[in-house]
Amino acid sequence: MTSPPIQKDIVHCFSEEVTRSIIEEMDNDVFGLLVDESADASDKEQMAVVFRFVDKYGVVKERFIGVIHVQETSSLSLKSAIDSLFAKYGLSLKKLRGKGYDGASNMKGKFNGLRSLILKENSSAYYVHCFAHQLQLVVMAVAKKHVEVGEFFYMISVLLNVVGASCKRKDKIREIDRQKVEEKISNGEIKTGTGLNQELSLQRPGNTRWGSHYKTLLRLEELFSSIVIVLEYIQDEGTDTTKRQQAYGILKYFHTFDFVFYLELMLLVMGLTDSLSKALQRKDQDILNAISLVKTTKCQLQKVRDDGWDAFMAEVSSFSEKTNTGMLKMEEEFVDSRRPRKKTGITNLHHYKVDCFYTVLDMQLQEFNDCFDELNSELLICMSSLSPIDSFRQFDKSMLVRLTEFYPDDFSFVERRSLDHQLEIYLDNVKNDERFTDLEHLGDLARVMVETRKHLSHPLVYRLLKLSLILPVATATVVRCFSAMNFVKTTLRNRFGDVFLSDCLVCFIEKQVLNTVTNESVIKRFQDMSERRVHL
Repeated sequence: MTSPPIQKDIVHCFSEEVTRSIIEEMDNDVFGLLVDESADASDKEQMAVVFRFVDKYGVVKERFIGVIHVQETSSLSLKSAIDSLFAKYGLSLKKLRGKGYDGASNMKGKFNGLRSLILKENSSAYYVHCFAHQLQLVVMAVAKKHVEVGEFFYMISVLLNVVGASCKRKDKIREIDRQKVEEKISNGEIKTGTGLNQELSLQRPGNTRWGSHYKTLLRLEELFSSIVIVLEYIQDEGTDTTKRQQAYGILKYFHTFDFVFYLELMLLVMGLTDSLSKALQRKDQDILNAISLVKTTKCQLQKVRDDGWDAFMAEVSSFSEKTNTGMLKMEEEFVDSRRPRKKTGITNLHHYKVDCFYTVLDMQLQEFNDCFDELNSELLICMSSLSPIDSFRQFDKSMLVRLTEFYPDDFSFVERRSLDHQLEIYLDNVKNDERFTDLEHLGDLARVMVETRKHLSHPLVYRLLKLSLILPVATATVVRCFSAMNFVKTTLRNRFGDVFLSDCLVCFIEKQVLNTVTNESVIKRFQDMSERRVHL
């Protein structure tokens, strides 16, 4: 037991038993696939795999299967890794009915390629944008593809490291802002009252804090003058040479037209997408509202792109006057700050309007079309017709019949015809049953249908319900797996092999399943691995 190879073998046996229990729990039924990637403590690219399915009790389960080290992040390499995993556990890609991944992942393009490869083999393996994932992260990731927007966000991150890394500097910003508020109150410029003029600070954005990037930019705009004073203090009085140099660089950037332009541009884009981002993070009863907001948001982005330039430049001009940042003359020739001696041959108007304003908004519109295409929108609207809220208020028989057409391998022609009549009986049955009155989610509906054995009375409806639940509308589970990886493999304990790391994570994450594994099954598997000197 003190031998490291023996210990690894034992952990591997426990991991295999946990995985075997999960595969048995899936019962060779349809399932969804969630994948995401992240680098571990050794900077090795790891792909986490989670299966989503409905068990025999009607409960939606998301089970972690393991992490796979991918040396190449091409779509073919990812597909090969998934094929190997499926073959190992005797799973068929034909049973896959949904897949999900992080919409802002730096491997998103590769995952899009993977999505296409899977769709060639299984046209019913649908992908929808992660509802729980903050849309603003996607907006930022796409915007950063524009070089100058990427530079803007880089300077914001440097600012947060310079100002936000010190409690004293944060307190100084608060104190300066408090003095300005008091001055405005005494001059009668602002009103007082409960909940007004509360203390503000520059918020550091986080990938797991919804709306935090938008709030950071809003706070930056509101606290700009206070932040400048603190940066000037760091530049003149700071003891850390690196921080003084960074403060100088930020101040220099803050007094450029580019800073004001991209700050207002990103505030505009994030402001337009904020309502949709919040709607996507709500429960499944808001699917219809979310789809409606998708169309509205796309229309608003297109409207701003076509007719919003003058109003946008008015905002830029207003903030420039407030901060004493010089405005450019748009009819003059554009000078590239990286190559000032080289003639560009274009005006400032062409560069900022066409190369920046139009380009960034076009990139966002294209991303919206990729995330929320017409097929996925129709699929989600059809699924929302199963919602039990308000005594099945959203129930629409025609939509549910249409839903079966998305899954030709799951419903035969005869079953689609008989579903029409079964839906009417089902609706009348559940509406007159008190056990179905206070249900809020599709997951609750599936569980109660199994408890009341109505899944046997209405098998086609229950099959539709399972297919709707399997579609992964959130990738939070796979993200939490990487949080667990940071506990298991750390910078001090970073010599884990790939197999051992995956085994440890399976046991660490799936503790509930691990508790059901018997010692006898582990001992038998351990004994069968190789010949042992002592029979356990």
